[in-house]
Amino acid sequence: MASSCVRLCHIDLAVYPSASEEISYEEETHKMVPCTLPAESSSLRDYVDESETLSKLVQLGVKLWKLEQRPNVGTMLLKLDFKMDVVPRLLFLKEIGVEDSGLADILSENPFILKKDLENLRARVNFLKSKKFSSEAVASMVTRAPYLLNFSVKRMDNRLAFYQQQLGLNPSKTRDIVARLPRLLCGSLEPVKETLMVCKIELGFKHNEIQHIVTLVPKVLTTNKKKLTQIFDYIHNTMKVSHHLIVKFPQVFNSRLLRIKERHLFLEYLGKAQYDPDQPNYVSLDRLASLPDEAFSTEVASATSEDFIMFQKTM
Repeated sequence: MASSCVRLCHIDLAVYPSASEEISYEEETHKMVPCTLPAESSSLRDYVDESETLSKLVQLGVKLWKLEQRPNVGTMLLKLDFKMDVVPRLLFLKEIGVEDSGLADILSENPFILKKDLENLRARVNFLKSKKFSSEAVASMVTRAPYLLNFSVKRMDNRLAFYQQQLGLNPSKTRDIVARLPRLLCGSLEPVKETLMVCKIELGFKHNEIQHIVTLVPKVLTTNKKKLTQIFDYIHNTMKVSHHLIVKFPQVFNSRLLRIKERHLFLEYLGKAQYDPDQPNYVSLDRLASLPDEAFSTEVASATSEDFIMFQKTM
């Protein structure tokens, strides 16, 4: 680096996890030798002119402000050689199908990929393809879950097996769920296990109903337990919607409880809160929760947007 004032702390590469270990962001940062950016500054921006790596990352669109908030990441980046460390991994990401527009976001979320062994990265991509994920799916998964390739083949295999066994789905449907929500392969399994238990024991859904829900809306597997129970309680016990209809329109679990409450109470005020498909003027949960405010007001409530806004102010 051009300036002698840019002092770098030593990072012992021996403390990095091997390819067979399971890692998380917290483990990545804690395994580094504690150090800080030079005392003269706490911002990576001050070193862009001194470092080819930082300069090129900025040109690529990487969010340095996001990275410098993480322990030790700034020093790690200052240690990297752009041609030797960064370029080969950028080329790798492009080779597997990541769009140019996605490169900066991946590095902004997961700068640690710049320290990963290329052969290990290729092995993890090859594993996903061996499980019949298409090249397009793999590229999309890596883009939407930047930490995916930090994890070993063994870990990814264990997680695929977990979802297939717990949900009782065939490989094709399991693959579809994971491709649509790739962070399922990255996070802890404990919250997912708890969610499945909540759906079965507290909410009373049958196994085949849970299968249907997560097949349509994989995000339910990672939804906060409190949010799930509150939305279900309101729809089932206040709005009197059956399990069967909730299973038919599980997208309601992606909505906010306040949004559902406001719209239900508005329809109730108008005498139009009818959720039984066998009755006239039936309102589906999908339309209730998913339509934009203006469309909901006019198409479902047969009112105006101004009417709905005025009603919201009374709540």
